[in-house]
Amino acid sequence: MTRFTSRSMLVMSIMALVAFGLVAVFDYSAVTSFAQEATEAVAEVAVEEEAVEEAAEEVVLVNAYSFNTIMMFLFAVLVLFMQAGFALVEVGLNGSKNVVNILSKNVLDLCIGVVLYLLLGFGIMYADEDKMIIPGWFGYDGPFVMLEETTDGLVSGYSPSADFMFQVAFAATAATIVSGAVAGRLKFGAYLVYTVFLTGLVYPISGYWKWGGGWLNSEPWFFQDFAGSIVVHAVGGFAGLAGALLLGPRLGRYTADGRSVPMPGHNITFAALGVFILLIGWYGFNPGSNLAYSSAGEASATTYIALTTTLAAATGGLAGLFLAWAWFGKPDLTMALNGILGGLVGITANCDRVSQGEALLIGAIAGVIVVLGVVLLDKIRIDDPVGAFPVHGMCGLWGGIATGIFGDIPDGLSSRGTFILNQTIGSFVIIAWAFLTMFLLFFVLKMVGFLRVSPEHEKEGLDISEHGMHAYPSESMMSGTM
Repeated sequence: MTRFTSRSMLVMSIMALVAFGLVAVFDYSAVTSFAQEATEAVAEVAVEEEAVEEAAEEVVLVNAYSFNTIMMFLFAVLVLFMQAGFALVEVGLNGSKNVVNILSKNVLDLCIGVVLYLLLGFGIMYADEDKMIIPGWFGYDGPFVMLEETTDGLVSGYSPSADFMFQVAFAATAATIVSGAVAGRLKFGAYLVYTVFLTGLVYPISGYWKWGGGWLNSEPWFFQDFAGSIVVHAVGGFAGLAGALLLGPRLGRYTADGRSVPMPGHNITFAALGVFILLIGWYGFNPGSNLAYSSAGEASATTYIALTTTLAAATGGLAGLFLAWAWFGKPDLTMALNGILGGLVGITANCDRVSQGEALLIGAIAGVIVVLGVVLLDKIRIDDPVGAFPVHGMCGLWGGIATGIFGDIPDGLSSRGTFILNQTIGSFVIIAWAFLTMFLLFFVLKMVGFLRVSPEHEKEGLDISEHGMHAYPSESMMSGTM
């Protein structure tokens, strides 16, 4: 009985060990299978989280692209609205017999500018590196706007269409500045020739030097012109000076002994309204040039640019008014209006990099420059009916240099002195390019007899001699009794 029991216990123990082993093997397999399943589940969760993050980043990118594109389009509309402001200022500060001519030039500035900038200017101003003909100086990327076919990899931050709309508005602005300086005596056909050359070649080439990534934007220059004191306004202002020099003054503007004879504009209301429209349009010009608006930092920067723009406009107007008041004994509204524009032009290059106090000072100095510039032109008998050169040429140059004096020093430059020197050199190179090329063009037109209208036509008014119509027909004209 005892022996049987011992054998039975031995067998049972062996069976128990086998059973334990089988259970252990089974449990190990289960544990291993569970671990594998858990690892795979964790991996799947990680992949899903990564996909969710990528999807979220894509949503943010697309939303930023959409917001930037729409805002850039709206800013472009504001800049295009400046064409109406320029037209009213020029019409208001000139005689009523030249209204149709001035309006026609402003209309054609836009129409010709859009077509020429599409076919030539845009491709020159923003040519890729592999399309360079003279690296750093000149290239051509071809006509038309290269559109994106997909939203994948939106590295530009906004659509090419919005970019073109914004940039072509600047080109039209540069062209229309000249209209006021040559008003009352330039042939309409000559003005159209000028517009073709400026918007198709002259403005885009110097614009590429800075905004297209050309030599002025690179080491060692790091030239700064945020929204175009030099690239847009000084180019237009000095082109206007070239035209005014070669045209000579309007008939009756100066006596034989050199005495100045005032020729006041026919509608100061129009001029004042035009300046207010230009001020509104400048909120597209300067803040829009930030080119990105979707993040909190970008929105803050954009509105700060609007702040400095407003401050400079205000002190420009005050300085122009009070200096003229002290000098001439009366508060001259036209000097205040041009002072506002001068302040806007002066702050345009540096609105992103100066303090509020510096913006006030830059605008005030620009207002003083406007008054001094108008008086200087009158003394040397250069006839600029609307003050286009003092406002855009002289204040544009001031804006470029003021950027070096007051603005934050850009990365890559070691000292304030270097910054001022680079700003001065870059500013003078661009204005020399605009002045000399336009002087040559106007000179050729003068030599072939295609620049200035005849004295008879000038006395009659360009509305009739050039366009065959009146801006303000009399009742007898309207009733057909003449």
